[in-house]
Amino acid sequence: MEKMLNIALPKGRLGEKVYKMFGAAGFPCPEILETNRKLTFENPDAGVRYFWVKPSDVPIYVERGAADIGVAGKDILMEYQPDIYELLDLKTGKCRMISAAPEGYVDNPQRTLRVATKFAGIAGRYYASIGREIDIIHLNGSIEIAPILGLSDIIVDITETGTTLRENNLKIIDTIAYISARLIANKSSFRFRREMIDRVFKGLTAQTEADP
Repeated sequence: MEKMLNIALPKGRLGEKVYKMFGAAGFPCPEILETNRKLTFENPDAGVRYFWVKPSDVPIYVERGAADIGVAGKDILMEYQPDIYELLDLKTGKCRMISAAPEGYVDNPQRTLRVATKFAGIAGRYYASIGREIDIIHLNGSIEIAPILGLSDIIVDITETGTTLRENNLKIIDTIAYISARLIANKSSFRFRREMIDRVFKGLTAQTEADP
């Protein structure tokens, strides 16, 4: 019997939504819905083994081959640029990568732009592409408060509804990228386990087309 396909899912609401897509695509694992603290779940009949990991760690598990496939946000893929294959936009977990500044802010291109963000790679590449000199201030949380307290001029972050920005008197300056969950694959697994991965791909594609 062929070994099970290892699938890395992000912990949290996104992972739960994505698992339902896998189940509806023909790869269920009822044990994953039980209340417990387990991190790995398998269904030999369906040929799959799922495991929960921190969202930012999914590409690492896939790139290193601990997982054959996984689901990661486009923001994480853009930030870390892992050596994997991006197979499918799952059209869920939608948000935007944006830059935002306090109301009334006017950029002065003669001075270095101070950018607070936890997405240093994305911010650095974006502003390099438009020829803007920046000073990246790496933060891990409460990004919105940085320009309010004068730590930065602007922020680069993800937003879904913009509510938090508005409540902190910040306005969106630019949309850097549109973000959603993506199905990714280990390059070696994609070569040697192509048939099984194609089955998952086709099942999930049907799910995305049924629920645009």
